[in-house]
Amino acid sequence: MHANIIELHQLSKIYRTGDVEVRAVDGVNLCIERGEFVAIMGSSGSGKSTLMNMIGCLDHPTKGKYLLDGVDVGSMKSGQLSRLRNQKIGFIFQSFNLLSRTSACENIELPLFYTSPSVSLNERRRRAIHALQEVGLGERLHNHPNQLSGGQQQRVAIARALVNRPELVLADEPTGNLDSHTSIEVMGLFQKLNDAGITLVMVTHELDIAAYCKRIIVMRDGKIIRDELNTERTFAVDQQAALAALE
Repeated sequence: MHANIIELHQLSKIYRTGDVEVRAVDGVNLCIERGEFVAIMGSSGSGKSTLMNMIGCLDHPTKGKYLLDGVDVGSMKSGQLSRLRNQKIGFIFQSFNLLSRTSACENIELPLFYTSPSVSLNERRRRAIHALQEVGLGERLHNHPNQLSGGQQQRVAIARALVNRPELVLADEPTGNLDSHTSIEVMGLFQKLNDAGITLVMVTHELDIAAYCKRIIVMRDGKIIRDELNTERTFAVDQQAALAALE
């Protein structure tokens, strides 16, 4: 087991349109240790989402090296990358990405269809129910997305990200579609997951959301311009007290 779950060495993503070269990510060096909770910030076009896509093995770098838990992903074929993503990484998106015609429990089961070795139907259901209980929605397993609030849908998405027991969770603007009360609730849940040992990397443009993280990275023009520990971290572990403070 490697201390650094993420290692980026001179990682770049370059797009070319005719004679124009755009360096979306430009020679980034970055290490993230197992158990960290990291926010990646930056304005639109800073390269944060492109960097996140490469960390999630959803996009290939043009140059440089990426080690995920010590494995050089640049040498892997698409099938190998798919298996690695399924085994190591859980994804949480701003738009939830839930299937509208399936229940919360069935949405959570989906990643388990692609595991190797395969998971039995009973085990899929057991793990999905457990994941729902972990995010406080054990009584909502039969509800469809249109029967859930935005915050509840995001909790289902978090449960789906956790069902394969990943070592790394990547969250792309996870509170972007949520109100302030629900955002605090979700960040409190993230802090509890991190306290349980899960490594979290989150893209956000909101300073008040980044304040819940242990480390803040700021990007501009494809480069990291600031990388520091968050010594004035906001805590929302006691969610009820945090929500009451906003009343």
